[in-house]
Amino acid sequence: MLIRKIEVFLRRTGMPATKFGRLATHDPRFVLDLRNGRMPRPRTEKRVEHFMNTYRERTHAY
Repeated sequence: MLIRKIEVFLRRTGMPATKFGRLATHDPRFVLDLRNGRMPRPRTEKRVEHFMNTYRERTHAY
């Protein structure tokens, strides 16, 4: 599930949920909405996964 991957990412990087949403989807409420049951579109899910993967590569965050 995407929200689980995001939660792990947030814990490991220390990034606030609103910053993550802003950077990954241009929506600061994205993570909060997922926590409340929002289901992202497949294209959005791929974009978020790509963001997390490239962030790790750029920062060697984990």
